[in-house]
Amino acid sequence: MTKAPFRRIVTGHNANGKAVILDDSPPPRVQRIGGDTGPMFYEVWNTTETPAPIDPASGEPHEDGIKLAPPANGTRIRVLDIPPDDASFDSLTPEERIAHFAEIGAGDAVADGGNSERHAHMHKTETIDYGIVLDGEIVLIMDEGETLCKTGDIIIQRGTNHGWANRSDRDCRIAFILIDGKFSPELA
Repeated sequence: MTKAPFRRIVTGHNANGKAVILDDSPPPRVQRIGGDTGPMFYEVWNTTETPAPIDPASGEPHEDGIKLAPPANGTRIRVLDIPPDDASFDSLTPEERIAHFAEIGAGDAVADGGNSERHAHMHKTETIDYGIVLDGEIVLIMDEGETLCKTGDIIIQRGTNHGWANRSDRDCRIAFILIDGKFSPELA
């Protein structure tokens, strides 16, 4: 069941330097990843450098398609509607698991060559991710251990191998703010 859309409100400046609302509409880039059982991605905004330039009204930097990680030296905010786990996850081949992430430019993020026994969608990115559960619940699965995250919980995901399991009977809506990162030598 698809959740109700939400508004993306973008501010900027007019020709006189006054603060204005530039856009008030749903996110323009929305895509389901992984077929009928995959999450719906709502790409809200990205930046391509830090510090991010603040100018009158340039808008969001252009991107083709949906990418898992933020741009190099940049950030990304997205919302995911993650449906309940599907029984087919248990029988996905390593190649199918990698193909799932390859749809968003991250086939190399798949853990253990797609052979993880913890969850079919275990992955690791060189990012710091802030996850905020907006509605529903989701299980954060780590190499060792897991925890149930409920509405209002905030997860700080620090470049660790992880997966998200929705063991409930309804979609979980979660917002992610992703920040480009760099692994320390012992983790690289």
